[in-house]
Amino acid sequence: MDTPTTPVPRVVIIGGGFGGLQLAKQLKNAPVKVMMLDRHNYHTFQPLLYQVAMGAIPADSIGFPIRRIFTHQDNFRFFLTDVQKINPESNTVSTDMGDINYDYLVIATGSNTNFFGNKEIEHFAMPMKNIPEALNLRSLILQNLEKALVTKTYNEREALMTFVVVGGGPTGVELSGALAEMRQLILMKDYHGLKKQHMKVYLVEGKDRVLGGMSPQASIKAKEFLTKGEVTIYNSVHVQSYDGYELKIDDGTVIHTRNVFWAAGVKGEVPEGIAQTITKGNRILTDNISRVNGFENIFAIGDVAAMVTPETPNGLPGVAPAAIQQGKHLAKNLVHIIKGEPTVPFKYVDKGTLATIGRNKAVADLGPFHFQGFFAWLLWGVVHIMSLAGFGNKLSVFLSWFLNYFNKNSDNRLVVRYFNTETMMTEPVSK
Repeated sequence: MDTPTTPVPRVVIIGGGFGGLQLAKQLKNAPVKVMMLDRHNYHTFQPLLYQVAMGAIPADSIGFPIRRIFTHQDNFRFFLTDVQKINPESNTVSTDMGDINYDYLVIATGSNTNFFGNKEIEHFAMPMKNIPEALNLRSLILQNLEKALVTKTYNEREALMTFVVVGGGPTGVELSGALAEMRQLILMKDYHGLKKQHMKVYLVEGKDRVLGGMSPQASIKAKEFLTKGEVTIYNSVHVQSYDGYELKIDDGTVIHTRNVFWAAGVKGEVPEGIAQTITKGNRILTDNISRVNGFENIFAIGDVAAMVTPETPNGLPGVAPAAIQQGKHLAKNLVHIIKGEPTVPFKYVDKGTLATIGRNKAVADLGPFHFQGFFAWLLWGVVHIMSLAGFGNKLSVFLSWFLNYFNKNSDNRLVVRYFNTETMMTEPVSK
């Protein structure tokens, strides 16, 4: 690809997630040219992926075209491409459309599902880190319910209607709560012949409590909400294996299921070329201004970065607010670097955490304030709608939630593309 030199520095950003978008926005009036590279031409609002998977909202309501966001930013260019390798020695990145030069490179590639090296689980369990995966999960749920209506075998019907969520963080808790709500409000209404007692929901978590990153009050209340919704919770256990039918837990429990949803961990999406900087969780080690260790002009922000400092020995939390703050802060420091001015260390400001467990139920940790129930659920909804990109998406999600709340149902449970469960069950798995 022809990438001519420019009279001002070129900042190349890999990834159009929360951190990358904020960085590019903040550089609007900076003396730089901004080039963003991503394998998708849209930004995904990942906190609501589980609602797409459950058919609560349409898939396109959480995606927004990256080019639309930067329509009025003259120093910005976007390219739909896949980055294959970083070449620090030549200040280029290799992509499927050729090599691209950079003066400053920012890796904001986010994270992907971590199966911790278990190829069998990776093959048979369902991840949910992007819109296509959420649609796959939606199709699997709906297809298996349809199969449960016509199967003649009791054991197979039980497996088709048993749902296991692995991982008790916000995603796992929210998905478990949504499944419980579906069983309570929708199953018998839409699937005549199936009964609530036929559908089982399990949540498997390795820590001794759900929502381990939140306050004890939030964890206790979340468990109470889930238990009232008849979600069976296994704490302090780990999944040993899953072959598409039989899930084994290390306490000896065996669950027969065709539905295992994996929300148990993430790992950084790191392009080739800087392997010497990788740490636990496949994250890139950076200093306190997000500069990758060992490099002068390569930076990393968001889930893919591990800013290990005395104040953050385990790195920053892999949440959207941290990535957004890093993006804004790095933009200022890049301008300082270009002008030869001193840089300013990054300080993360934790504004709080919210998690919903279904209709009228949520938990909130906002600084010293911890509350649960309807008000927390209302606040969760407002925060998520306001965080969506584009007025159309905000309106779409609001209207979907409004109608779903009063109808106690949804119009988005469509199998728009068939998920081939037979291939999933029969393909060999390399150990």
